[in-house]
Amino acid sequence: MGAYMFGYLQIDKAELKVREYEAYKSVYCGLCRQLGKDYSVFARFALSYDCTFYAITLMSLKRSCTGFRDGRCRFNPLKKCKYALCEDDCYSKAAALTVISVYYKLCDDINDSGFFRALAVRMIKPFFSHCRKKAAKRYPELDTIVRDMLDSQIELEKKDKPSIDEAAHPTACMLAEIMKAEGRNESEARVLYECGYHLGRWVYLMDAADDYEKDKKHGSFNPFMTIETDDLRGYMNALLSQSLARAYDAYNLLDIRDFKGILDNMMLFGFPLKQNSVLTGPQGGKK
Repeated sequence: MGAYMFGYLQIDKAELKVREYEAYKSVYCGLCRQLGKDYSVFARFALSYDCTFYAITLMSLKRSCTGFRDGRCRFNPLKKCKYALCEDDCYSKAAALTVISVYYKLCDDINDSGFFRALAVRMIKPFFSHCRKKAAKRYPELDTIVRDMLDSQIELEKKDKPSIDEAAHPTACMLAEIMKAEGRNESEARVLYECGYHLGRWVYLMDAADDYEKDKKHGSFNPFMTIETDDLRGYMNALLSQSLARAYDAYNLLDIRDFKGILDNMMLFGFPLKQNSVLTGPQGGKK
């Protein structure tokens, strides 16, 4: 079970200023538009909060946002929206990571699912296979990183009762390598690797916690299955909070200027809020 960048890296809307929320939406809509431009209208259904976080982080590090433009939603032309403008390839890279992640998630689902679900996945896989080939041609390093994560995860799950640290390592390394590649110098690259590693570990453990009951019911792999404790949710919460704290420590070393209010909100409020909702509230909510 790889986590692939799906749905946990969210904002806490209630704690954002109105202008910051509008800026966040403008990046979300900008990434949606880029997915349609690069990979067709159907690729827009793969839009995720996690890849929006990636796009905002890239635009902040590169300081590539040049302003905002009024427009209309590509799904609903009657709805007005704003688009954040970017002079670099941040949107294109985030869109590529989106379709590459979806493709390898589908491959993983085919291996892990029952006959009928696997059959449904096989029906949509050819579309994302085409998208992934196009994305991999433009950003081969992203494709290699995600593919290596999947290969490592498959090998790891063949082991007898791997530890939680072992299970989370492939996803942690995936996001660490993706973030590290954006460093403008060796020092920044090291900090981004550290931030990405612990954030990737958190995403993986969030996915495992979110899917725990389902995996237990179906006998699927889940690293928390081997834990013997009277307070499993408390144990999950402690591990997740530790990963978030270490990611935030590294994040604080970065020179974040553009979208700082949004990124601060995500690290300090959005991610903990999502963690709390997974551990104490209704399960799910990935996007």
